[in-house]
Amino acid sequence: MYKFLSFFLTALVVMLNVDAEPFRQTLTSAARNVRVETWQITDREFDFKSAAPWSVHKYTLHGGKQEGVDVIVVNNGKMTFTVIPTRGMNVFRVEMGDLRLGWDSPVKEIVHPQFVNLQSRGGLGWLEGFNEWMVRCGLEWAGHPGKDKFINNTGDEAEMDLTLHGKIGNTPASEVEVVIEGPPAPRIRIRGRVDERMFYGPKLEMWTEISTAPGANVFRIVDELKNYSAYEQEFQVIYHANYGPPLLENGARFVAAAKEVRPFNLHAGKSLTEFHKYVGPTKGFVEQVYGIVPFADDQQRTMVMLHNAAGNKAVTMQYSVEQLPYFTLWKNTTATEEGYVTGLEPGTGFPANRSIERKAGRVPKLKPGETRQFMIDFGLLENKLDIERAAADIAKLQAGRQPQLNPQAIKVE
Repeated sequence: MYKFLSFFLTALVVMLNVDAEPFRQTLTSAARNVRVETWQITDREFDFKSAAPWSVHKYTLHGGKQEGVDVIVVNNGKMTFTVIPTRGMNVFRVEMGDLRLGWDSPVKEIVHPQFVNLQSRGGLGWLEGFNEWMVRCGLEWAGHPGKDKFINNTGDEAEMDLTLHGKIGNTPASEVEVVIEGPPAPRIRIRGRVDERMFYGPKLEMWTEISTAPGANVFRIVDELKNYSAYEQEFQVIYHANYGPPLLENGARFVAAAKEVRPFNLHAGKSLTEFHKYVGPTKGFVEQVYGIVPFADDQQRTMVMLHNAAGNKAVTMQYSVEQLPYFTLWKNTTATEEGYVTGLEPGTGFPANRSIERKAGRVPKLKPGETRQFMIDFGLLENKLDIERAAADIAKLQAGRQPQLNPQAIKVE
């Protein structure tokens, strides 16, 4: 009788946990005039068991150009990541043991957008705050700076200056919340809303989310972009994920199921056959950029991987080529002091100026009220067996087909 009662009570608790609403905490709300300066929560404040102890900590940075920047640090018990709501919900870094996703930028502080002049140096001011592991490029435009056409408030065609990689990465989130889900699948979610709205201009809203499970070595980014205009709206999105040591080093390798690889210019074309190989920090190295069209499986999913020379540390990125059909590989293996880094960048197009991308048919549009979703799964691997398995999965996508190494440069100027 006691055993039956114990089983019944346990089942009842499980059912109650399953039906329970997720815990939610608002950290920022422009609509409600709310901003929480500091806040923390841990697994100890919940009555369900987790695979590992976890915590979420929100605080504000002070001093220098980082004054007033909000950060949220999530520790899932195995892996830690830092989100920056003040900078478009960018992710500053991800760490698991001695494996780091991120790089050593010459920009040392997490720079508040108020100190970034996007127009400086001919539209390259975006680089004044560039030091995150992952920064979104977009939304109205992404890619190289330069001129482009638009329709002004009188209905006439006019010319505008586009700055490098758009505005979204330097736009503070208007709404930020933490969501904790309990059994049967506990999950920690950091969600934020970032807008690009103006009178006689775009009316785009993006809800961003980064989430993970306690004790996991994987995490997911899911973004939903909606057009609130009464008219069709162009948009561009590139996920600029940047890696330095320990993944990037002499002998590191990029692995992908590539259908076609094209250089961005003649300089990159000289090393086209070795696009997937990396050298150590090299003073005087001039960046090499390659545009890749990947193969995918029956569900239109693909995978890429970056691993170190020893093949015992790696990161994988899995995503849908229907959502993000183009991939840019940026190699900037210059001197350490200048920013030794490589970028793995799935996107709706390549990072050329929007006028060029439009002519190439790589600038999508959202209908009035339409929503588009983008999802990327990231995995941190720290042993050779897991990395060999990931390489085998990518080889299955390649299916013995040779990538087309097209020496014709992608027009980006």
